[in-house]
Amino acid sequence: MANSSQNYEVKVLNDSIPSHRMELTGTVGGAPVTINYGSPAVNGRAIFGTLVPYGEVWRTGANEATRITFGSDVMVGADKQALPAGTYSLFTIPAEQGEWTVIFNKTAEQWGSNGYDQTADAARVSAQAMAADAPAERMAFGLDEATIKLMWADRVVAIPVAPAGM
Repeated sequence: MANSSQNYEVKVLNDSIPSHRMELTGTVGGAPVTINYGSPAVNGRAIFGTLVPYGEVWRTGANEATRITFGSDVMVGADKQALPAGTYSLFTIPAEQGEWTVIFNKTAEQWGSNGYDQTADAARVSAQAMAADAPAERMAFGLDEATIKLMWADRVVAIPVAPAGM
């Protein structure tokens, strides 16, 4: 489904599993981007602090780790860390309040976060987490010109992305 007010498209890759496999394609920070993720549902559960513990590495989705591919070099986070074009696993470390840690890991094909190895991190940045205007039943990603947004339950996490060298 195309998002007419944004620069991305989301398609369902597999809806025969409870946490649908989704793929977002678009442009952020001047770079082509693809995000492949498992989209879990709230299903009446307490999410952050319970199902997804605070202070621990989370696969940022369900089943396989979320994979993100940038088609060109970018700068990520408010401190604009350089991230070369390529495919990464995307992990987060949720915080009860304030900023989350967002991790771009060079081991792109992983199941969950069980095999996570910090020595393979390409970049680790802080991202602002805020209350959502409306709760999101299914975890999803969105894009605007300079931000990747992770949305689920009562949270939105904004990850700044800029063209390399900016």
